[in-house]
Amino acid sequence: MAIKKSELYSSLWASCDELRGGMDASQYKDYVLTMLFVKYISDKYKNDPFGAIEVPEGASFDDMVALIGNPEIGDKINKQILNPIKEANRLTDFPDFNDESKLGKGKDLVDTVSNLIRIFNDQSLDFTKNSAEGDDILGDAYEFLMRHFATESGKSKGQFYTPAEVSRVLAKVIGINANNSSNQTTAYDPTCGSGSLLLKVANESGKDITLYGQEKETTTANLAKMNMILHNSPTAEIVADNTLTRPAYKEADGSLKRFEYVVANPPFSLKSWSNGVNVEADEFDRFALGVPPEKNGDYAFLLHIIKSLKKTGKGAVVLPHGVLFRGNAEGEIRKNILKKGYIKGIIGLPANLFYGTGIPACIIVLDKEYAEHRKGIFMIDASKNFVKDGNKNRLREQDIRKITDVFSAQEELPRYSRMVPMSEIADPKNDYNLNIPRYIDTQEAEDIQDIAAHLQGGIPERDVAALDAYWKVYPNLKQSLFTPLREGYVQLNVAATDIKSTIFNHPEYQAFATALADTYTNWLQTQAQRWLAVGEGSNLKELIAQMSEDLLQAFADNPLVSNYDLYQHLMSYWQEVMQDDLYIISLDGWKAGNEWNRQVIKGKTGKDGKAGKDKEVAGLAGVQGRLIAAELLAKVYFEDLQVQINAQEQVIESAQASLTEIEEEQSSEDGLFADLEKINATEVGKLLKQLQPTKKAKAAAKHEYAMVAEPEAVYETKSSFDVLEEYVALDISIKKANAEIKKLQAELEKAVIEKYAELSEEEIKDLLVNQKWTAHLQSTLVQEQDKISQALTQRINALAERYATTLGKLEAEVLEASNNVKSHLEKMGWIW
Repeated sequence: MAIKKSELYSSLWASCDELRGGMDASQYKDYVLTMLFVKYISDKYKNDPFGAIEVPEGASFDDMVALIGNPEIGDKINKQILNPIKEANRLTDFPDFNDESKLGKGKDLVDTVSNLIRIFNDQSLDFTKNSAEGDDILGDAYEFLMRHFATESGKSKGQFYTPAEVSRVLAKVIGINANNSSNQTTAYDPTCGSGSLLLKVANESGKDITLYGQEKETTTANLAKMNMILHNSPTAEIVADNTLTRPAYKEADGSLKRFEYVVANPPFSLKSWSNGVNVEADEFDRFALGVPPEKNGDYAFLLHIIKSLKKTGKGAVVLPHGVLFRGNAEGEIRKNILKKGYIKGIIGLPANLFYGTGIPACIIVLDKEYAEHRKGIFMIDASKNFVKDGNKNRLREQDIRKITDVFSAQEELPRYSRMVPMSEIADPKNDYNLNIPRYIDTQEAEDIQDIAAHLQGGIPERDVAALDAYWKVYPNLKQSLFTPLREGYVQLNVAATDIKSTIFNHPEYQAFATALADTYTNWLQTQAQRWLAVGEGSNLKELIAQMSEDLLQAFADNPLVSNYDLYQHLMSYWQEVMQDDLYIISLDGWKAGNEWNRQVIKGKTGKDGKAGKDKEVAGLAGVQGRLIAAELLAKVYFEDLQVQINAQEQVIESAQASLTEIEEEQSSEDGLFADLEKINATEVGKLLKQLQPTKKAKAAAKHEYAMVAEPEAVYETKSSFDVLEEYVALDISIKKANAEIKKLQAELEKAVIEKYAELSEEEIKDLLVNQKWTAHLQSTLVQEQDKISQALTQRINALAERYATTLGKLEAEVLEASNNVKSHLEKMGWIW
């Protein structure tokens, strides 16, 4: 049976993180990822004489399992399993599983290594079966673990990993795709780290291309090689060595090997780059355009990449923002590169994206094809488009898509992107400075205070005209809201409290909302047919690509709703929910997928919602459907029971409010509860028994606390006995309602569990497609519609409030207040 991808990833991380103890994540990752690697190749290639990876006899994961608890487990893993795998497949060194300084001594080491093996010795981690077409669950799990290890590795130690979002941008902007790549296509990363960039390029190519990587750190290079294998690129060549000192890939004549595509995220501003490099007489002629500063290697890597590109080669490299504007030697190199026409584009990224540094970075896009004819550089400022993710920033799906769409189309957008002529860059006032703010002004228009409006009232027409995007859609709404006051100024026709309702109820707003909903519904109906067609072996990556592309196209020209905002809603829901659901269906089918619903965790709960023994759980809180939530099943099939539960909850809420009111009123010094240490039904009941008045006394007591509200009218308050009696009655009603809720919840729980067992395939499809996925995505459109009315309402409100009180009115109010004060002082005898 399939395992949910999100559950696989989170359980792997939680288990591994728990075991690492005090070891730094940058070190512990080597052990965890090695274990994942051995498990994967054993499942996929064991007993396969034609497999891309050789698993020697006696060196499989099963042989690791057999060593659990063995006093010599660390040494035996090194010698009997990892060394044979390394030698058979020309891999570099694996981590030492017998290292007492990291894994503990004696029994501690045995327990740590044994428990690590147990994490991966799980039936759900059978990688021979756990893969749907186009869905690389193990490779993605590797990426997931790498991200977490990089996050926890601290400054500099996280440099082995380039954030996947940045890797995807680089892979897309170089322009590789299935139409322009073949098995002869080559891609190279001179500072490949764990290899994520190369793999994103391979993924974009749509075909098997030849990958080459070089990484200075031996252990990281080994991670890259394992990563290639886990992502079905076992033939990739990865070399562990210093790229600038000893480039690994050369032509027959000794010159640098040239590639069709080069991508890189080199270490920022490396100080020791020139150690071992003959900069004055470099045998590879990499510094013909200039020699970088001795203690800053940014341009050294850029020049190496340029030299490594074929005559029509294309590349993309991440570098710190300073390379765009720093002067002296770097300024001269930049000028020479620009004159050659090698730079096609520059993309400014948000700060704090990378694990090794918080400084802002940029992507320099290179293209040697037609370089001599290049007349400009396409620039994008994406520095303000991100989301906070813990202590780092992260590009959202919509940010990635917008960057790559705009760059591919070379589309100029205000305050975002622009084709900058080379003549402007070469102009003496710029002198080949590429600092993006010189060429793209990202500042929002200033919100100007209008002095005349403050003096005489009215709203400036220019502020209303600034909302032109709305008036193009709602031209008559503008007339409904505003009328001319004097030249250049208008007045609001409705009260501030009525602005929102005026907008919402206007025929043009309603018509636009209807058209918007129709477009979205049409898109959803098309997608629903695709979802229903998903079966065993379906390619889910193609599915989400089609879904998202259709959505972007459907709303591409919408004047008020951003298609990228809708795209973000879709991609977030896909990543959080839909891909897990559809992954199960693609492996087991719709009906078989229902087995996930029937694995009910019922009655008790433990840590993190897992089965346990700590306490009973009432109602649906103890029922967890894996594909279809118990709450959804209850809503669709047992709404009557839920209505009854809600009614009893209302009884409790109302009674509790009354109890609180009585407690507040009677807790004062002269109140009935003043002498009570605890205020509860038991104590109040005791107080009630002490009074026990006769009927006659009770009737007479009704006037005990008479209260005069007006001279002509006296209103009777409740007697002390009545107050206490009411308190006890309210408490009884709460207990009865709770008992009724418990009974109804038991009925609902029983009904839901029984319904899970008998769901038909058609019912499952309806619940997932219509009640779950479609319903959620419909709600995201409502959010975007609300944003339209809220934004317009808030702006008009702000303008109306800003100019509502003129200077003359303020002066009159001040004069009136001053006269009132003067009058009071005269009456008090202070003024005469």
